[in-house]
This record gives sequence, structure tokens and C-alpha cells, in this order.
Amino acid sequence: MEPTTATETPLLNDGLVDGFVDYKNRPVLRSRSGCWRSAYFIIGVEVAERFAYYGVSSNLITYLTGPLGQSTATAAENINAWAGAVSLLPLFGAFVADAFLGRYRTIVIASSVYILALGLLTVSTLLPYSNCETTTSCSPPQYQIILFFTSLYLLAFAQGGHKPCVQAFGADQFDSGDPKECKAKSSFFNWWYLGLCGGPLMALGVLNYIQDNYSWSLGFGIPCIVMGLALLVFLAGTVTYRFEEKLNEKNAFIRIGQVFVRAFQNRKTTSSSISMEEEASGTLPHQGSQQFRFLNKALISPDGSKEGKVCSINEVEEAKAVLRLFPIWVSCLPFAIVFAQYSTLFTKQGVTMDRSIGSNFEVPAATLQSFISLTVVILIPIYDQMMLPIARSVTGKPSGITMLQRIGTGIFISIISMVVAALVEIKRLQTASKYGLVDDPTAIIPMKVWWLLPQYLLTGAADVFTMVGLQEFFYDQVPSELRSIGLALYLSIFGVGSFLSSFLISVVEKTTGGDGEDGWISDNLNRGHLDYFYWLLAGMSAVAFLVYLYVAKSYIYNRASTI
Repeated sequence: MEPTTATETPLLNDGLVDGFVDYKNRPVLRSRSGCWRSAYFIIGVEVAERFAYYGVSSNLITYLTGPLGQSTATAAENINAWAGAVSLLPLFGAFVADAFLGRYRTIVIASSVYILALGLLTVSTLLPYSNCETTTSCSPPQYQIILFFTSLYLLAFAQGGHKPCVQAFGADQFDSGDPKECKAKSSFFNWWYLGLCGGPLMALGVLNYIQDNYSWSLGFGIPCIVMGLALLVFLAGTVTYRFEEKLNEKNAFIRIGQVFVRAFQNRKTTSSSISMEEEASGTLPHQGSQQFRFLNKALISPDGSKEGKVCSINEVEEAKAVLRLFPIWVSCLPFAIVFAQYSTLFTKQGVTMDRSIGSNFEVPAATLQSFISLTVVILIPIYDQMMLPIARSVTGKPSGITMLQRIGTGIFISIISMVVAALVEIKRLQTASKYGLVDDPTAIIPMKVWWLLPQYLLTGAADVFTMVGLQEFFYDQVPSELRSIGLALYLSIFGVGSFLSSFLISVVEKTTGGDGEDGWISDNLNRGHLDYFYWLLAGMSAVAFLVYLYVAKSYIYNRASTI
């Protein structure tokens, strides 16, 4: 059978998949490659990677405030800064993958560095304390702190290459030109996030208990072993993978960059010259071409003619598609600030509460984060198998509701979660006052930790809508060659959100404390006012939600099928 050409319709069923090759650069058969047979390998790898990542991050505040002896505010700031790096470094990793190495090679290299980082992290917890009989009577040696944070940021660097490429590579296994696979791709993002939450669920249920009750070195060592197995699983699926064929010789970064450069060079060009060029070229093919019309100046040369180096209409439209993402990106930042709280302040709340089950077992505070993953694991099948088919029958869209509608639903739920968190914190403070425990920071307040459950469950529900919606949105709305970058932009929302959360905590700490008085976020949470901080976040999120509604309403999708 002859391979299809770029101008032919992709063959369906057992035909060749247009635009893709196998690992030996040969045309691939639809029946023997890609789709779910490949996605299962890739989802399995992501489950393992998330297990490893949350095995480190979920209980990090306990390690920093325990063995490393940091204050609550300092630990929260350090975690937010690290989480910000974790979410921003994918921009670099995605650039390297899309511009140079390709997604597959980047995943293999990043996974190897990931294993190295976890190994060094484990070693850092095994280093002995000098001149100390116990690790609680003095601060750890400086070299241990340096090795720990070096390992932690090496892990962030590795995750930066792994995270955007694995998901983009998984979605690449589904051909958008095949109606059946196009529909399956929409479901892939749902099941991907379910798998993504399955790893943390196991980590929070097992590793946190090991770290709190047995050994930090064992608690960090197990993720290292799991990541090694995950790399082997990924390599085992190589023969089934589809690799995107490079059809355009000009790099996508260069194409889009040239549009902005040409438009700037022609900034003094009159509107009449642009209109004449548009008429000469025919009607612009995209319905959003009237947005960002200043980029249309890239269609003509600086002297007003078509001679010399000019950009094509398609290249201009690619640049506009990328530019349209940024208002959505900015309006989602407050959601990311709220998202940063569950692994820091939510956990510190839980430490002060009654976590006993029976007479001999105590639930680790960080384990409550597993209810976020559990909510996702329960809701995603319900959404995918029940809600989505109903929405498809009503709207006629493969995705049921639009991606922006899904994102907005999750943002609204996150506002409710902050309101609930504030109300629960008020109850916790009242209980501490009632039993005279306000001045005892180590006291266990006679209030069951399950009071925190509603805010965790609401956070999980918000994730089902907003997190999955953002992943699909930023993958779908960028040029196909930049899909790793698209997913990195999605991750960068949470990176910047973590930095903003760290900055906000620092400002709140300095403005509400001082002169010997406890601020809203105090080492003694019983004398602080986390409820005020949660109300602040709820108010900020509500204002940002209104901005999001305005931006989303005016957004024009890059592909008609997603409108």
C-alpha cells in the first residue's frame, strides 16, 4: 500500500496515518500503532511519575518544619517557590523538545535526570548530624541543606522536561483526522487526569505514613525505584508509538517570531496598505482574523510591497492563535493561587487537629490530600461516561461543553472551596479558644480533622473541570508543532500562581504581624487568622472570575470543531 501524501485525505481504519511515522521513520498503520494501545503505556508512566512527585511534594512542609527546622511561613514560601519552578521549567523543557530533541528523546533524558534527583534526595536524608545526639536538638548541617535543595531543584528541572512532553506525546497517539480517534482524544484528557491523580492517591496513602512513622530516606527512596521502573515501561512501548512527521522545514518558533518582528518593522504602515494586501490575498481563512489586525502588517514588506521576505497568511494566523491564549492565561492565575494552598496551609491546619482513628492509629495530615485525588478518580468516570454523552447529544460538540465553559465551572467551584475553608478555620479557632489552647502551638485541638474534608473534596471537583479543561485547551489551541509548549503554558499558570502565593504570604506575614504580635499566618496557627487569608483569596478569585467570563466570552477558537 502506498503512503498517503499531504494533499490526500488520511486513510481510515487499517490505512496509513497521515503525518506520522514509527520509531524507524517508516509510515505507520492505524491498526498497529497509536491510540489506546500506546496511550496505556504513557498513562502508566504518568501514574508512576505522579506517585514519585507527590511522594516528595505532598509532605514536604512536614520535612521542612521538622528535620530541617524551618518556620511555617518560611517553609510555605520555600515550597511555593519550588512549586513555581516546577511549573515554569516546563516552558524550557517544551522549547527544547519542540525545537530540537523531540518529545520522545526529551522524555527519556528527563526521566533519567528525575531518577538521579530522587537518588540524591534520598542520600541527603541519610547524612548524619554532626555534634548532635538527636536531630531535634539542633539544626541540620549546612551541607545537608545544600544537597537537599540542590536535589529538590534538580527534580524540578527534570520534571520540566518530563511533564509537558509526556502528555503531548500521549495526545499525539490519536489522529484528529479520524472521527473515532478524535472523539477518543477528548476522552484521553479525562482518563489522563484520572491516571495523574491515581499516582498521588497511592503516594498519599502509603508514602506519607512511611515518612511520618518510619523513615524519610525510605519515603524518598521508594519514588526513586518507581521512576526507574516507569522509564522501563515507557521504553517498552516504543514499537507502538506514533511520531509526528516534520512537514514544515521552517521551525514553528521562527515562523511565529518572524510575524511579530515583521509586524513591528511595519508598525508605521497605514491601514489602507494592509487592506489592499488582504484583498489581494483573498479573504483570510480564519474567522478570528480581525483580531490583532496589527499582526497583518507582517503580510507586506517594510517598503509596502510584497517583494522581499514577508509572512504568509497561515503564519500570521498561527501567531494570532498563540497571542489569543494570554488573556485566558492571566485570568486563571488566581485559581492557581488557590490551588497552591492545599499542600501547605491546608496540611498545617490538619496537623493541629484530632487525627486519631481508634486508639492506636493517627492519620498523617498530608494524607488528606488523597481525598482530592479520590474525588477526581470518582468524578471523571461519571463525567466521561454519563455527563459527557448527555452534553454531546444536547450541544452536538465532541467535547460536550466548550473547553472554556469547563474551565469556568471549576474556577467557580474553587471560590466556594475557599469560602468553606474560611468557615471551617473559624470553627477551629473557636474550638481552640473554648478549650484554652490558643497559646499552645503544639496542642491537638479536640476537633476531628474530617472537618477539613469538604474543602479537599471541593478542590478535587474544581480540578476535574478546570485542570482537565486547561490541559485540553492549551493543547488544542496552539499550532501542532508547539503542543508541548502549549501544555507548558498551562503548567506555567500554576508556576506563576505558586510564586504569587509565596509573595502574597510574605506580604500578609509582614503587614499583619510585627511588634511581637502574631499575623494572619503564624507559627502558632491558634493565634493566627488563616480564615482572613482564605476570605482574601475568595474575594480575589471572585473578581478574577468576572474577568475570566469577559475574556472567555470574547475568545474565538482556533478550530471550528471546538466552538
